[in-house]
Amino acid sequence: MRKFKPVFLALIILFAGILFQSWVPSAKTEREFYHLTVYHFVSPSQEKVIDNYLQNALLPALHKINIKNIGVFKNHSNDTIADKTIYVLMPVKSLEEIMKISSKLNSDKNYQAAGAEYLDAVYTTAPYSRMETILLHAFSLAPEFQFPKLNGPRKDRIYELRSYESATEKIFKNKVHMFNEGDEIGLFKRLNFNANFYAEVIAGSKMPNLMYMTCHENKLVRDANWKNFVDDPSWKKLSSMPEYKHNVSHIDISFLYPTEYSDY
Repeated sequence: MRKFKPVFLALIILFAGILFQSWVPSAKTEREFYHLTVYHFVSPSQEKVIDNYLQNALLPALHKINIKNIGVFKNHSNDTIADKTIYVLMPVKSLEEIMKISSKLNSDKNYQAAGAEYLDAVYTTAPYSRMETILLHAFSLAPEFQFPKLNGPRKDRIYELRSYESATEKIFKNKVHMFNEGDEIGLFKRLNFNANFYAEVIAGSKMPNLMYMTCHENKLVRDANWKNFVDDPSWKKLSSMPEYKHNVSHIDISFLYPTEYSDY
């Protein structure tokens, strides 16, 4: 039998390895989950308590257990509406991670002390009028949270949170398909919408629905971006396809800005 010299054998093994790597499909990025909390409040005193809790207790405690990229947002119209809101968006790798957060916080003495005003509030001075939690699962073609690239003053920024409801679960899946395989996500990216996430709601009060957030330096940039979107030939073609007709029954839009202590 013919013998190969070590150097030739090494080259053969290396070449085979390269061929194998090119043949084996790369592992897909795991789809993240998002935990969105919405605090509803009516008075400046409640807002102050919530802000103090989030800034000095919750966010530091979450950072300590390696949960990062936590967004805290307020509505641009908070000053003029009766039901005021604060949004807290938290990306996580799994539902199991969400389940472990509460026990970790309960054992964190610094968190308990810093958040005492909020955590130990009595019923006559509740820090909010109501709170809601929404769980989301990232789209297959947008599996991970994207950190926004914005440089302007935080108060001017527009974080546009949209919720698209559909008439039935099947029709909802069609709208998700439009974002993914229909490449609505790609269109947003090409037009620099600077999106944080696109996700299916898996637990919430307005199901079946999806939510996504785009980010803009200010309202003028936001309005210009949407005009470009509506006028884009790709959107005109996509929105005219018969298979994607009537897949959204209701849209909610919130114009938000990040607090000074928000991670972005």
